[in-house]
Amino acid sequence: MTNLKEKPPVWFWIVSVIALLWNAMGVKEYLGQAYQTESWRAALTDEQFEMISSFPSWLTAAFAIAVFAGALGSLGLLLRKKWAYMLLVVSLIAVIAQMGYILIQGHFDGIGMTISIIAFAIFLVWFSKKSISKVWIS
Repeated sequence: MTNLKEKPPVWFWIVSVIALLWNAMGVKEYLGQAYQTESWRAALTDEQFEMISSFPSWLTAAFAIAVFAGALGSLGLLLRKKWAYMLLVVSLIAVIAQMGYILIQGHFDGIGMTISIIAFAIFLVWFSKKSISKVWIS
């Protein structure tokens, strides 16, 4: 194995851009929730707003860690940096904590999105690990 990076296939770039866009949407949602913007509030029912308002502060912190680590990890993929893997692992751990809490509390109204978020976080960890083994990132 050499220190030279192998040229990644086109689909590596496509997946990495999608990952960055996905996590950028997460950052936007987090900022909307943290600052309770008008557009964020308008997208919620009164019941959803009350539910989110009652979440513990550590859950909001897990949300922030999940989206910001995911966005930076996705940027790391585009920059072809090995540290992307660790950030995506941190993001996955935060996603599991956040979504696990939501599911344990019995909030199943957005179960499709919840499963999608968890699945994509798992996929990104796998993808970054695979990218390291293929020397697409180093």
